[in-house]
Amino acid sequence: QCPWGAPNTTSISCSLADVMSEQLAKELQLEEENAAFPEVVAVAEGPFITGEDIDTSSDLMLAQMLQMEFDREYDAQLRREERKINGDSKVSISFENFRKVHPYDSDSSEDEVDWQDTRHDPYRADKPTTTPRKGFIGKGKDITTKHDEVVCGRKNTARMENFAPEFQVGDGIGMDLKLSNQVFNALKQHAYSEERRSARLHEKKEHSTAEKAVDPKTRLLLYKMVNGGMLETITGCISTGKESVVFHAYGGQSATEDKVIPPECAIKVFKTTLNEFKNRDKYIKDDYRFKDRFSKLNPRKIIRMWAEKEMHNLTRMQDAGIPCPQVVILKKHVLVMSFIGQDQVPAPKLKDVTLSSEDMKKAYYQILNMMQQLYKECNLVHADLSEYNMLWHDGKVWLIDVSQSVEPTHPHGLEFLFRDCRNVSQFFQKGGVAEALNERELFNAVSGLNITADNEVDFQAEIEALEKMNEDHVQNHGKKLSMFSSDGDPPIYDE
Repeated sequence: QCPWGAPNTTSISCSLADVMSEQLAKELQLEEENAAFPEVVAVAEGPFITGEDIDTSSDLMLAQMLQMEFDREYDAQLRREERKINGDSKVSISFENFRKVHPYDSDSSEDEVDWQDTRHDPYRADKPTTTPRKGFIGKGKDITTKHDEVVCGRKNTARMENFAPEFQVGDGIGMDLKLSNQVFNALKQHAYSEERRSARLHEKKEHSTAEKAVDPKTRLLLYKMVNGGMLETITGCISTGKESVVFHAYGGQSATEDKVIPPECAIKVFKTTLNEFKNRDKYIKDDYRFKDRFSKLNPRKIIRMWAEKEMHNLTRMQDAGIPCPQVVILKKHVLVMSFIGQDQVPAPKLKDVTLSSEDMKKAYYQILNMMQQLYKECNLVHADLSEYNMLWHDGKVWLIDVSQSVEPTHPHGLEFLFRDCRNVSQFFQKGGVAEALNERELFNAVSGLNITADNEVDFQAEIEALEKMNEDHVQNHGKKLSMFSSDGDPPIYDE
């Protein structure tokens, strides 16, 4: 029977008073509703149609019931779509925001409540108590202060969550943990130490030049040299040291005609790790050429100044005719020089080569002559001269590694010269050169200073006195002036 059809009416004979009564009107309306929606009244379930006090004679109530049934069917369809789209995927989507949720919906179960919002916090007391401003609660024997062992232990356990995410503190849910102050402070210090260590490792990996490897910034500089045509190719590492890594490369074409790039080049990359330079600042902070630019507050600039220092020293030595690498170009902390060797094989160090007595004597006189040239013509002291920094190539000695070289006016210049003389004398005396001078005689022969002392202690004391007098003289009269007294030029020794 169509609910919208014309109802079957029966003529009821009644008086006008009966027609106007409200009781009759309600009865007629109820008969129409029962005839129009008999299945809804019989089948519908829910809180709105159960009970004795529920009135279902209102059109609004029936509309709400119908809307609720429609919303349930709509939500069920959304759930089916979710399961169809997500499947077994680990990443799922949700149509929760499109659901038709009603306050009277009986399907809203406890499963939709996040368990983390209702769980019991094991670190917090069931009845949290606040410490008053006076610092304690209770009276007499039951007094409890903020330093109570149990209270502090629970607070320390809760404060562990503030550690760095990388520091795993474990899961204490369900356990009433109480950490003492001593244990908490030890864990806190360890967490901070691990965090700093991790930061140092990251810094070393990203910004430092490791042994036989380069950092990204240095690699970019080398790529630019190869792509620009200055270098044809970089073959590999040939030497490593405390301060630098040396690579072999084949030279390319220069952008300018006045500069000639040698066929084989040595690329000296100064390590950007600062540990090797923390004790090396004495070679540069008192050098008048770099004194105004030196700053311990920015140690990375020291490394670039170190490379620049070696470039200037090599240029002086090359102008004086001393056998040394030829400077090609300097880019920040990367110095490109000529290669001392042949076919990717570097020339051996003087300590690694076996020379005949004649060649050893020849090498000694050549080194003595180079030391005198370095002091008088180049106005430099090598400051690290030994058999480790001298190469044997083409029947002669080549000097390398002059980044620490200073001028004689340096506050410790004469001390460095005396140390060089000691290293050279000891090496050649052990090598069987009978003509080798001792360190004091070699010092006077190189510097031209006639220091007379019977023993080494008095000799070094006179050197320190000369340095002190020279430092005062330099401060009063100028940076490059020296008041070292010498009786003419030192003799040039030759075999």
